[in-house]
Amino acid sequence: MAMKIRLARGGSKKRPFYRIVAADSRMPRDGRFIEKLGTYNPLLPKDSEERVKMDIERVQYWLGQGAQTTDRVSRMLEAAGVVAKKERSNPVKGAPGKKAVERAEEKAAKAADASEE
Repeated sequence: MAMKIRLARGGSKKRPFYRIVAADSRMPRDGRFIEKLGTYNPLLPKDSEERVKMDIERVQYWLGQGAQTTDRVSRMLEAAGVVAKKERSNPVKGAPGKKAVERAEEKAAKAADASEE
C-alpha cells in the first residue's frame, strides 16, 4: 500500500482549514485516511504557533514506514526541522514572460537611440 502524508481540506467556502493526514495514495483528497497527524490553518498569521500543529513522533513513524510527503507537507516538515531541506530549482518559473522580454528589448532600443543622439 503506497502511503502519503498530505493535506485533507476542511472548512467552508473561502475559509480553508486542513488536516495533515496519513492516507493511502489511492484514496481521494478529502476521503478516507488512516491517521490524523496534525492541522494547518492558512488564515492565521505566518508567525502564529497555531498555524501548523503536528504530532512529530507519528509523522516520523509514518516516514519510517515509507510514507511519501506531498510538496506542501514536506515544506512544513522542513520548517519544523523534521526533514532535511531539499534543494529545489525551477528556472522556468523565475524567467520573465514574452511580454516582459519584449518590453525590456524596446526599452534597451530606446536607450541606445537616445545615447546615439
